[in-house]
Amino acid sequence: MTEESSSVPSSIARVSAIRSDRGKTLESVIVEEPLEIRVAQGEEESRIAITMRTPGNDLELAVGFLLSEGLISGKNDVIKARICGDRSLTPRQRSNVVIVEVSPDLPPPARVLDRRFTMSSACGVCGSTSLSDLHERGVVRVAVPPRTFEEEVALIESLKPHQKLFAKTGALHGVALVDERAVLRFVREDVGRHNAVDKAIGAALLEGIDPAGWSLLLSGRVGFEIVAKAVVAGISTIVAVSAPTSLAIELATEFGVRVIGFAREGRGTQYC
Repeated sequence: MTEESSSVPSSIARVSAIRSDRGKTLESVIVEEPLEIRVAQGEEESRIAITMRTPGNDLELAVGFLLSEGLISGKNDVIKARICGDRSLTPRQRSNVVIVEVSPDLPPPARVLDRRFTMSSACGVCGSTSLSDLHERGVVRVAVPPRTFEEEVALIESLKPHQKLFAKTGALHGVALVDERAVLRFVREDVGRHNAVDKAIGAALLEGIDPAGWSLLLSGRVGFEIVAKAVVAGISTIVAVSAPTSLAIELATEFGVRVIGFAREGRGTQYC
C-alpha cells in the first residue's frame, strides 16, 4: 500500500542564531519544504497539488488530502502511495513528490494543479471544498458525539505531551484523532494545521480505520477548511486550544459537528 523513502528530508534543521542572553548559538528550526501530490491512474499521471509542509508522514498527507478533496472515498480506492522514483530528479526533488496510484475504476481527476491547489503552510480554503461542494459529493451529517462536553474538554491536555517536534522548535501545529474509548490515535505535527489534519486522517485511512464518530484535537484555531476535512472523515467533535471562525461554525452546524474552542485547563467554550 505504501512505500516510504530513506531520502525524505529531516523535519528539523540546525541553524546559527544570536540570543540576547547568551550570544551565538545553534538553534533547532522546523523544516518547511514543498510537497507535490500526484495521482496515477493506469498510464495517466496528474499533478494535483503543491503544499508547503514539514517533511514526514508525506504519504499520509497525500492520501488525506485526496480524501478531503473528494478524489478518493476510502482505502479501497488507493492501490499504492509512494515517493517519486524519477532518477532524472535529485534525491531531494524526488523526496518532495508523492504519487498516489488509484483504482482504474475511479473517474479521472476533475481538478488538476492550478492556483487553487497551490497552498502555503498558512492555507485557508485550500482547494475546491465549499459547503455546496460537500453536499454535491453526498457528504452526510456526522454521528452524534459519544462524549460529554466536559469529557471532550479534558482530552486536550493529552495532546501537548505528544508534540515532540513542537517541544524542540516551537513552530508546529499538533493534531490527534481520539477514538470512542478516549484513546489518542494518529498524533501528527506539521507547519500547516491543514497538513497535520490530512496526515492524521490519511494515517487512519491507510490502516483501514474509519474515524467516524471520533474527536479531533487541535493545538490552534479552527478554520473552515479544518471543519471540512473533519466532516468528510465523519469526525463528530473538534476540540481546539484556540477559537473557531464564523464560517467554521456555520459549516460545523450544517453537518452536526460539535466545535469546542479555548479548551484549556479543564475549561472550554462550545460553539455548536
